[in-house]
Order: sequence, then structure tokens, then C-alpha cells
Amino acid sequence: MRNMWRNLWLDNDGFIISSELILVGTVLVIGLLVGIVSVRDQVLLEVRDVAAAMSKTVQTFSFAAVTGHSASTGGSVFGDVGDFCDQLSGISACDPDLCISVTVGANIETAD
Repeated sequence: MRNMWRNLWLDNDGFIISSELILVGTVLVIGLLVGIVSVRDQVLLEVRDVAAAMSKTVQTFSFAAVTGHSASTGGSVFGDVGDFCDQLSGISACDPDLCISVTVGANIETAD
């Protein structure tokens, strides 16, 4: 019995392989986590760039009247204005008075 315990205590078969696998596995997991974080950061950066580009687009258009052989159409104009958060930096986005801005440019007639 004493010989068996001595043999088990001195037995090193498989110890180095196990510790090497644990070390290699740990390095791979850490490297994988760093890679995933890097990919996440780059994707978020690209999404922010796309959002910034979309917010800078100006959707103003106009076209004059067009007359063809048997039809014609009047022109049209749309002027794009900036949002309140684009124009003034001191405005809080949580202010409910600034969320919706309604401007009526024509007189509304009511039927009597």
C-alpha cells in the first residue's frame, strides 16, 4: 500500500500536458474576448459614422414646372430645416415643449 501511494505521488504522466492545455486554453479565451471587444468597438464606430452622415443630409429639393406633349405639372419646393438639437447646444433634449414644433402658414377657414 505504501508503494502505491509513493508511485502515485511521484507519477508525473499527464501533468505537463494538462497544465499546457489549461494555459493554451486560457490564452485562447483571453484573445477571443479581446477580439470580440475590438469588433464591437469598430461596429459601433461605423454605426456612429453612418448616423452622423444621415443627420447631415439635406433633403431640400425643388423643381420647376414641366410641360410635355399632352400634360403638364406645376413645380414643387421643400426646404429642410435643422432640428432643435442641431441648432442650439444649450437645449435639453428632455424638454417637452421642444419635442414637437407646429407652424401653420395658411389661414384655416371654418364653415358656418
